[in-house]
Amino acid sequence: MSLLLLTFKQIEQLVNNMSFRDLLHDVENVEERTSVINEMLEYSVDNGHPPLLFTNIVESEGHKAAVNVLTRERICNTFDITPGELIDTMAWAMKNPSEPIIIGKEEASVMDNTQKEVNLEIIPIPWHYKEDKGRYQSASVIIAEYEGIRNMSFHRQYLRDKNHTVSRFVPRHLRTMMDKAQENGEEVSIAVVNAPDTVVLLAAAMSFNEPLDELKVAASLHQKLHGRPLKLVKLDNGIAVPADAEYAMEARITLEYDDEGPYVDITGTVDGVRQEPVIEYDALHHRNNPIFHALIQAEVEHRTLMGMPRAPTIKAAVSAVVPCTDVYLTDGGCGWLSSVVQIDPQKEGDGVKAIHAALNGHKSMKQVIVVDKDIDTANPTRVEWALMTRWQPDKDTIILSNQKGSSLDPSRSEEGLTSKIGMDATLPPGIDKTEYESVL
Repeated sequence: MSLLLLTFKQIEQLVNNMSFRDLLHDVENVEERTSVINEMLEYSVDNGHPPLLFTNIVESEGHKAAVNVLTRERICNTFDITPGELIDTMAWAMKNPSEPIIIGKEEASVMDNTQKEVNLEIIPIPWHYKEDKGRYQSASVIIAEYEGIRNMSFHRQYLRDKNHTVSRFVPRHLRTMMDKAQENGEEVSIAVVNAPDTVVLLAAAMSFNEPLDELKVAASLHQKLHGRPLKLVKLDNGIAVPADAEYAMEARITLEYDDEGPYVDITGTVDGVRQEPVIEYDALHHRNNPIFHALIQAEVEHRTLMGMPRAPTIKAAVSAVVPCTDVYLTDGGCGWLSSVVQIDPQKEGDGVKAIHAALNGHKSMKQVIVVDKDIDTANPTRVEWALMTRWQPDKDTIILSNQKGSSLDPSRSEEGLTSKIGMDATLPPGIDKTEYESVL
């Protein structure tokens, strides 16, 4: 197409197309007819869970769906940074939130199309596991505002009918906001956003001890990694959303409750049925040729969104006692319960200090392995090798009893307690490392 025939908006999108679509540069296009009901998961499993883009979806003419695209490696490759640098950038953004900018609807890609009548059933919301209650949005972000406070966070949503979902709200900031509104007999206006820029997804997955505007954290990440401000567009219900997201939906958390679950959660176990709030949708907007982020729960994207945003707090805690160069929340630990921490020991005992600091930095964690800088934290074979060649179980192991556990750990006690373990696989500073270094 000649640039002379393009609008200024289209030219800008070609030149500065930083969005969720950045992650799709090398995906496998699945052109065969695929249903949202179980078949995306089946194809992904059969092919080893590669990055996939489904382009021919039975229930969703004109819509595509992406899975397995949001991984630590792919994010780092997209921004051309190391995992340690990404963790440091996320930590910096948490400490230095900034204001995004508001643009007009005519400039926002997400406003290119609006459904005449809301129908969630014709967008590719998947039903991945047969054990699930039905079709679920697992990667959609909810942006809510109430009494001057804004929150952005992930909450799974069961698709009940064309314009209603039932959402699981765990006891975090949005739940507190909703409870306060319901005490006042009020609904909460929200936007549901699917497939925004990677930095927005990372910011939405962060958790803070005090209320902090996640969109302002996303704005700082955007400026740092993209080199320009994060652009938002204000919807008719007053909620501002990322202007280049694939989907933006106007909705309300109502006073109605309904069954939510069962649902296959991050651990691969089935979460049960609860009464949860019903969300009613009032408008649905999307980009041209939209791509729905159809995250497969309990797989790599779920673990990435659970684990990566916790890495900055763990690294900060460890760095307070010893130089820390990387943190990886492991796949076997579901991106939440276990980590590998890479340090640069300065003196005897630094490995043990790092264990205690890491467990304090993420209190849901059950296991920590501390390694030297020559060990790739994301390579389980190398981590196990470090244990087998540098760790003595009777001297280099810390076990803590009667600790607060994670609700995701089914082995915890009825009181919610667990034991925790830390393993120090680092070499003493100043030692001759010749016998401990691998040529592999």
